[in-house]
Amino acid sequence: MDFGLVFWAVAAGIAALMLLTWAVSVPLRDVSIIDIVWPVGFVVAAWIAFSVGGGDPGRRWLLAGLVTIWGLRLFVHLFRRNVGKGEDPRYVRMRERRPKVFWIRSLVTVFALQGALMWIVALPVQMGSVPDTRLGVLAGIGVAVWAVGLFFETVGDWQLGRFRANPANKGRVLDTGLWRYTRHPNYFGDFCVWWGIFLVAAETGIGAASILGPILMSVLLIRVSGAALLEKDLAKSRPGYADYVRRTSGFFPRPPREPASSS
Repeated sequence: MDFGLVFWAVAAGIAALMLLTWAVSVPLRDVSIIDIVWPVGFVVAAWIAFSVGGGDPGRRWLLAGLVTIWGLRLFVHLFRRNVGKGEDPRYVRMRERRPKVFWIRSLVTVFALQGALMWIVALPVQMGSVPDTRLGVLAGIGVAVWAVGLFFETVGDWQLGRFRANPANKGRVLDTGLWRYTRHPNYFGDFCVWWGIFLVAAETGIGAASILGPILMSVLLIRVSGAALLEKDLAKSRPGYADYVRRTSGFFPRPPREPASSS
C-alpha cells in the first residue's frame, strides 16, 4: 500500500490548482475566487486519489462520487452567489494593509494556506483509496451521515436564497425551515458530509488515522471561517439577530427555545 504516492500526487494536484487560481486572481484583483474554487479542489483531490490509490474499486468509486456530488453542488451555488459581487471584505482589508505587495503575499497567506488546509481535510479520501478492503456496514453508515449533510446544506442554501430574493425580507432574520433549528444548517451540512466521508475511509482500519481531516473541517466551520466569522457580521447588521441567537441552536440542530415569558 503506497500512501506516500497518493499523498504527493494529491498535494501536487492541489498546488497546481491553487497556483492557477492565484494567477487568475492577480489581474482580476479579486482573491475571493478562492472561495468558489475551494470545493473544486476536493474534487480534484478525490479523483487523483481514485486514480493513484489502487485500493478496493468500490470504495474508491464511492469516495470519489461522494466528494464530486458535494463539491460540484457547492461550486455551482458559490459561483451563482459570488460572481460579479466584487472582492470579499475580508480580502479587501488584507489588500489595504499591503496594497503594493498583496498580489504576491496572497500566494502564501491565502492560496498556499487554503491549499494546505484542503490537503489535510481530504485525508480520508486519500487514505481510504489505498487499502484493498471491501465495503461494509460502516461505509453504509457513512453514506447515510453524508446524505443528511447534503440535505441540510442543499435545503439550507435554497431556503436562504429564496428568503434573500424577497425584497420584503431585507434586514430581517430567516428563522423558518431548517433555520428554525440551527443558525447554520449549511455549515452543519458540511460538517456531516466530511464526517460521513471519514466513516467510509475509517472502515479500512488504517483510514481511521485520517480523523484529523474531519476534525480540522469541524474547527474551520464552527470556530474559524464559518459560523463564528459570520455571526460577528450578522450581530451588527440584523436588529433581531440577538433574539434569534437566544432561541436557536448555534450549530447542531435542536428544537428552538421558547421565548422568555414577561411578568
